[in-house]
Amino acid sequence: MSPRESFSPIVSGKSKLLILGSMPGEASLKAGQYYAHPRNAFWQIMGALFEAGPSLAYRERLARLQAVGIALWDTLQTCVRPGSLDASITEEKANDFAAFFAAHPAITHVCFNGGKAETVFRRLVLPALPKTSLVFTRLPSTSPAHAAMTFDAKVRAWSIVREALS
Repeated sequence: MSPRESFSPIVSGKSKLLILGSMPGEASLKAGQYYAHPRNAFWQIMGALFEAGPSLAYRERLARLQAVGIALWDTLQTCVRPGSLDASITEEKANDFAAFFAAHPAITHVCFNGGKAETVFRRLVLPALPKTSLVFTRLPSTSPAHAAMTFDAKVRAWSIVREALS
């Protein structure tokens, strides 16, 4: 199986908080959009918190997130993954976060969308970064595979994103 490649970051000069996934799933890769699977709760949560929900066009959702200071990216630049489950990921290569954070010094918070994004970041990225004052927070995965938590509970947990931006 050939390696999958992640998207470029969605980031602006206003970005203060970075939300990291692990690697886009099949539906996202096919659509060329972050969190494109219709059952992924990410955009519904962003709708509840920032009025950037799935009723808006994708570009409008991204613009709303950027306007409030949110950047999106993935921990992995490439990996091998049959299907969309994070547990199936092998041959991981991390994105270049040293260059990213150097180019975006206003980012003070990193929120991980689920455990795989955090685990990979802490294992492959953090040891190579210069000493940092970034604040790291793991949030519950918005993936449809993480159905153990209700939508309302996920929104409450993800509200820390809004608090970190204020």
